[in-house]
Amino acid sequence: MKGLWELVLSFSLVFLWLTAKACSQPQQQRQVPCFFIFGDSLVDNGNNNGILTLARANYRPYGIDFPLGSTGRFTNGQTYVDALAQLLGFPTYIPPYARTRGAALLRGVNYASGAAGIRDETGNNLGDHMSMNQQVASFGDTVQQMRRFFRGDINALNSYLSKCILYSGMGSNDYLNNYFMPDFYSSSSDYTPKAYAALLLQDYSRQLTQLYTVGARKVIVSAVGQIGCIPYQLARFRGNNTRCNEKINTAISMFNSGLRNLVDRFNRGLLPGAKFVYLDSYKSTGDLYLNGTNYGFEVIDKGCCGVGKNNGQITCLPLQQPCEDRRKYLFWDAFHPTEAANILFARSSFSSQTQSYTYPINIQQLAML
Repeated sequence: MKGLWELVLSFSLVFLWLTAKACSQPQQQRQVPCFFIFGDSLVDNGNNNGILTLARANYRPYGIDFPLGSTGRFTNGQTYVDALAQLLGFPTYIPPYARTRGAALLRGVNYASGAAGIRDETGNNLGDHMSMNQQVASFGDTVQQMRRFFRGDINALNSYLSKCILYSGMGSNDYLNNYFMPDFYSSSSDYTPKAYAALLLQDYSRQLTQLYTVGARKVIVSAVGQIGCIPYQLARFRGNNTRCNEKINTAISMFNSGLRNLVDRFNRGLLPGAKFVYLDSYKSTGDLYLNGTNYGFEVIDKGCCGVGKNNGQITCLPLQQPCEDRRKYLFWDAFHPTEAANILFARSSFSSQTQSYTYPINIQQLAML
């Protein structure tokens, strides 16, 4: 019976592969069996479409360069994890959790939610969303659903999950839509930047440990990028000696430094059998901001689509006409990179030969473990 069930499971995976819509890139062999994604609007692919929130992007011109149109991705085309999934050999985009059940879960799902943060209250100023705590709980539910495809064989399920890659990109909104929004949140008066970073890391450590407890073993955790340099902040910032809001970047650096140390502790035995990779989005976004012209970007401080100073005071409005050549823009709107930038981020982190973007190994090496 076990052999028969393995045959049924194999047939289900082959069926999913054959019937799904293909990505725009040439197909290659899948390097891991599944890919699970946790995060915010940088990687959300439609989970916020059906909830009451201002953090949604299921309208044109969002998705103007995406093969499936306006799916809820907060950019003109592919997100970072879309590009990464292709590099990992997935023939189709990883689907949003909100619309995925059954055998499709075996390939992985995307739990990311625009406005989400490590803290539950983060993003409440924009409406409903799925916080990291909720996303972790949804992963637990997913693993429970997956058990029936392994006939309750926990060892077989754990072996399968240990080969999968998980990506988690959290923290941006805990600063943008919490700490640096004093009119709505008291966190900046309750905590110093150092204390707030420690609080976030305490919660995040618990959440990542919960993922490990459920079965995660290969995990990418992303640093927070230099959000002091995004069009939204540049539209508000009145600094004289620097192009970016370094007060915000300095606070974020405290969190990022602690996150890298947390990755070291996880890898050195705190979570036996796990391998964590620290994705240094702070450095990669900073490099693009400083050296954008070397990568073909001509506009690095304005959104391709938006309203007001730097196209950063209001995000892209429905049916608004964006810039014509999106490839020349680093930012799509007030907060989010263009597809061109996302693809660059993915390629550099996937096969980086140094530890400047990925630490202690790159994502391709993580997949091979």
